[in-house]
Amino acid sequence: MSYLNRVRRHLLAGSIAVALAGVSFNAQAEQFINVLAGGTSGVYYPLGVALSKIYGEKIEGARTQVQATKASVENLNLLQQGKGEIAFALGDSVKLAWEGNADAGFKAKLDKLRGIAAIYPNYIQVVASKDSGITALTELKGKSLSVGAAKSGTELNARAILTAAGMSYADLGKTEYLPFAESVELMKNRQLDATLQSAGLGVSSLKDLATSQAINVVAIPAEVVTKVGAPYITATIPANTYQGQDKDVPTAAVINYLVTQADVSEETVYQMTKLLFENLPAMEAAHQAAKDIKLEKALEGMPVPLHPGAEKFYKEKGLIK
Repeated sequence: MSYLNRVRRHLLAGSIAVALAGVSFNAQAEQFINVLAGGTSGVYYPLGVALSKIYGEKIEGARTQVQATKASVENLNLLQQGKGEIAFALGDSVKLAWEGNADAGFKAKLDKLRGIAAIYPNYIQVVASKDSGITALTELKGKSLSVGAAKSGTELNARAILTAAGMSYADLGKTEYLPFAESVELMKNRQLDATLQSAGLGVSSLKDLATSQAINVVAIPAEVVTKVGAPYITATIPANTYQGQDKDVPTAAVINYLVTQADVSEETVYQMTKLLFENLPAMEAAHQAAKDIKLEKALEGMPVPLHPGAEKFYKEKGLIK
């Protein structure tokens, strides 16, 4: 082999080694972030898309994706299995997951869950047809009520509220496990007395119902909410949220949370937490529910231990001493 060919071969080998070293370095530096959201027609999904875009653009080396799921219960189980880095979930689902409540869909304590932030509330809205005569929570006894899909976040809310009010499904005349739109269709057809829906104010299903028949928005008294305890909070459905509702109605709300898992690095969770609060206008553009995301409320009722990365951010902001 000529001297020139030997030089060329050594140069080529050196170039390959440098290239391979670069590939190895980049692979090591890359951070994959899977955002566990919910159904594509819900609130979690557009907010998840917004988060994914923010993280993909602003976390160096991050590769992101959004996963459509059945929301809270599935998201939390996936986090425990290491199949996601950040997830949306209702507060009571998070609490029951931490406790390992089998009835709620958790076969064992999900001990890897770690908190990032409280975000916005879901309002628990109990709406009855005026013809049913139901004007108070206790008057649901002997009546038919749809409580949401079985083991959904809404159904967990229904169980908690009824229990705190001294009732159970056994006290109802009939219990239906139906999504929002199907519940409303039954009410329109006079086949159902009332529906409990855990959603944002002015949810389209209840607006539809209120325009088609006279309704009563049923109060959930503050003492019932207090009995349930965190992460439930007292709230108000303002007058005229729905057609024919001429007064404010007290109710309960459940805070939604962003949750991660213990195996995600401190730096990644720090960045995810920081970028959430630095990009709230982009979140609000994705869905109006994000208008309720406030830094000062980020630790409100957190049902699981904070991740050290989130804790670092809140210490910087003075929320944790």
